[in-house]
Amino acid sequence: MRKSYLKRSPAPLCRISGAIVSLAIVMVPVTVLAHGGHGDEFHGGSEATQTTDSIQVDAQTVKRLEIKVEPVKQQQLAVGLPATGQIETLPNRQVEVTTPISGAKVAQLLVQPGAYVQAGQPVAILAAPGLVELRVTSQEKRAEARADLQKAQADLRLAQQNYQRFSQIAAAEIAQAQSQVDFAQEKSDKDQILLTQGAIPRRQALESQTQLAEAKAKLTAADSRRDVIAAEADLKRAQSSVQAAQSHLSLSDTAYQTRLQQLGAKANAQGQVTVTAPISGRVADRDVTLGQSFEDTGGKLMTIVNDSRVYATANIYEKDLNKVKNGQTVRVTVASMPNRTFTGRVAVIGSVVEGETRVVPVKAEIDNSGGVLKPGMFAQLEVLADRTATALAIPSSAVVEANGKHMVYIQNGNAYQPVEVILGQTIGDTIEVKSGLFEGDAIVTQ
Repeated sequence: MRKSYLKRSPAPLCRISGAIVSLAIVMVPVTVLAHGGHGDEFHGGSEATQTTDSIQVDAQTVKRLEIKVEPVKQQQLAVGLPATGQIETLPNRQVEVTTPISGAKVAQLLVQPGAYVQAGQPVAILAAPGLVELRVTSQEKRAEARADLQKAQADLRLAQQNYQRFSQIAAAEIAQAQSQVDFAQEKSDKDQILLTQGAIPRRQALESQTQLAEAKAKLTAADSRRDVIAAEADLKRAQSSVQAAQSHLSLSDTAYQTRLQQLGAKANAQGQVTVTAPISGRVADRDVTLGQSFEDTGGKLMTIVNDSRVYATANIYEKDLNKVKNGQTVRVTVASMPNRTFTGRVAVIGSVVEGETRVVPVKAEIDNSGGVLKPGMFAQLEVLADRTATALAIPSSAVVEANGKHMVYIQNGNAYQPVEVILGQTIGDTIEVKSGLFEGDAIVTQ
């Protein structure tokens, strides 16, 4: 009987484990027992044995290479909807930093492309002639208002002194006049009693009443001194002047501060505007150069991207929309990391079916705290449904890719036979097998 050999493919293997490479090294032609469940790859008509390409490995080599063999079995797999898409930045996590004022010139650039910045961190300083002029005007107004305030305060102190002096004089006069009123009142009361008793003439009692009236008139005059009233009026005017000067001082740079608030920026003593980062993230690009000028507002300085969370976006056909809903688990892989699976959840389902393609964009939000997923990367998505199905499944480490085919090695005694398989969906480290294997087959998994 003619012996046949397993030929090595000239094409490079896309994925193969170290153990299986070692199997190829110790490969020898053998005659292998047919497997009861397989077809022509093991059976040759009515014969029980045949010669076929296989790898013979003794027990010591199996132990040394740590070859692991597991049986193929049925497993519960989540039903998935596969799709192809790409990684995108979340809309609220990518911001263009622009010039907030017209006529601005870049005075300083404080961050480099690729640098990580915190929200509120200064990233650039701009010089704007219009803002500088507004600041100079506000400083002039502030100086004038401060001078007016100082004069008003001086006038107030003088008015307070005058008022106190006139008030003290008036108080002394009032006290003296009050004393005279009290004396005249007492004398008039006594004279009225004596007049009633006939002890004094009527003329004397009338004189006492006249003296009382004169004392009261002096008291009234002391209470209403014009110089005190004038001093009080001056004091009130001085107080009003101080208040007005204080108000003018506080309003002297209102226009400048209001302009800064409109710009959403801070300014230094020279009137230069400090532009800050609106979000935390990395400086994705910075095309602006030192000294560059912008005539209008909105000139782009740089772009800041926060990719700690990203979207994996794919188009789902209209017929499959009933299988997708918000919150469903999505598994994502990218070409640069084929053995790593990222997990997210459906966050956005498009509301419009697009044109002739009849597809709807679906976005899954994924944690990317490590920053390994880059916007623009192509991605393979699998939306997992809420139900499961029973299917044959094997570890992904058991599959060898060669010449565009997927191969699995089946153990028969000390021999290992390559068998081509047709694969289905991949869920984590497990792959569905649609054909080529049967339940119970012993396959090399490591």
